Amino acid sequence: MAKLWFKFQRYFRRKPVRFFTFLALYLTAGSLVFLHSGFVGQPAVSGNQANPAAAGGPAEAAELPFLGDMHLGRGFRDTGEASSIARRYGPWLKGKDGNERAKLSDYGGAWSRALKGRVVREKEEERAKYIGCYLDDTQSRALRGVSFFDYKKMTIFRCQDNCAERGYLYAGLEFGAECYCGHKIQATNVSDAECDMECKGERGSVCGGANRLSVYRLQLAQESARRYGSAVFRGCFRRPDNLSLALPVTAAMLNMSVDKCVDFCTEKEYPLAALAGTACHCGFPTTRFPLHDREDEQLCAQKCSAEEFESCGTPSYFIVYQTQVQDNRCMDRRFLPGKSKQLIALASFPGAGNTWARHLIELATGFYTGSYYFDGSLYNKGFKGERDHWRSGRTICIKTHESGQKEIEAFDAAILLIRNPYKALMAEFNRKYGGHIGFAAHAHWKGKEWPEFVRNYAPWWATHTLDWLKFGKKVLVVHFEDLKQDLFVQLGRMVNLLGVAVREDRLLCVESQKDGNFKRSGLRKLEYDPYTADMQKTISAYIKMVDAALKGRNLTGVPDDYYPR
Repeated sequence: MAKLWFKFQRYFRRKPVRFFTFLALYLTAGSLVFLHSGFVGQPAVSGNQANPAAAGGPAEAAELPFLGDMHLGRGFRDTGEASSIARRYGPWLKGKDGNERAKLSDYGGAWSRALKGRVVREKEEERAKYIGCYLDDTQSRALRGVSFFDYKKMTIFRCQDNCAERGYLYAGLEFGAECYCGHKIQATNVSDAECDMECKGERGSVCGGANRLSVYRLQLAQESARRYGSAVFRGCFRRPDNLSLALPVTAAMLNMSVDKCVDFCTEKEYPLAALAGTACHCGFPTTRFPLHDREDEQLCAQKCSAEEFESCGTPSYFIVYQTQVQDNRCMDRRFLPGKSKQLIALASFPGAGNTWARHLIELATGFYTGSYYFDGSLYNKGFKGERDHWRSGRTICIKTHESGQKEIEAFDAAILLIRNPYKALMAEFNRKYGGHIGFAAHAHWKGKEWPEFVRNYAPWWATHTLDWLKFGKKVLVVHFEDLKQDLFVQLGRMVNLLGVAVREDRLLCVESQKDGNFKRSGLRKLEYDPYTADMQKTISAYIKMVDAALKGRNLTGVPDDYYPR
């Protein structure tokens, strides 16, 4: 045997070209065998292996990533029935009758868990319902809102998420890669078989076809956020007392439609379009017409003469839309004309909405906010005070997450922004691993990063508030949830502390521009609660601690939705 091996070595030493040729052939053969076994020669799956969800219990269904990342993994075979169901219903897997269209126990491994997770999410959240395949014409679109394309990574959920986030009622997918949004469907329903193109970013799911749209009806969290084309629906409101001053531009339209009134006010460069039967009024939100006292929509339910399915209001109750015209009354910003005599902190735990609060303050006051840190991405997005030293005195307030006594006592006053710790922790975790408007990857949530993050940051959430209450010289407490629910009042409190006189009309302008550039999508959520029972027990104790500290200083305690979970 040794002699044979010696002859073999000597042969290739004399002929090195033959050796390398032999080696290349060997590696090529090995690669072909590996690929063949991965994609063709799939092993048979036993009954127990085919349904790990049944063996492992429902907990396994919680181990799912975002639905936009779902795909069939190598080594698992999709049956014909599962494929046809997934192509038609995508991640929602519901028929028109609302019944489940897939028998989960028939499919194996990761595909079984994926199907089950999708059905569970549809049951729990009901954010979208497949309503059919529709004809689409490039000259006259079926859905006439915004649209976007992605020829590599388009998924059903991504399209739905983008349309719902912008307030549209419908989301449609076409050519496997195109997403269209709209307030109503203006096309003919066709056979579901005509929607037959696979999504570019989601194997096994259908994203329309050639000039065919797979359309979903979105269940919005707030119907008041719905759009009509580029216009945002604001609600039904009583006719203002002094109409000519409240809405200075008026046009009579016998064949009234939402399109006509919105287009008219957009052309006149007004941000509000108010439909009043056969009259269209345009204007700004002002104290004469603040859009704060919404009426029952039934009072405005007079059908448009030129549209069958839309309401155009009445002479006494107006249907109001916000056009795409920007309200520029609050967009001007600058540095303070002279150096400020006091330093005011905008203090918060990370993830509690500090950036959003800065955006609101800048619009309301017209002055830039500063920062204890420097964030280039914020500077590039328009926060010009970000680059100034925090003691420069040129900014109206200073962002800070610090909670040490020395750092707190450096400020003369503070706005203390507090947010539900469960929401704040997740927001900061997403920011840390996904950027200001991105999301942490599934691997981060399921790996060691999330438990370690909660262990380190949850105590900080409590001590941050306690330290500011203890060491702060003049502290105004604002709850993030109250600011979202009653922005006009809460922002007014914040501006008063800053010592700036602001007109109410400017605050009304802020309400219409409130989102800014750093709003993370509210619909893309984890498919499970990342907080374990031990985490919840610990965080609940911190919540009670902060609540007691607030009440001990005769302040409003934490909002009720902080607990129980």
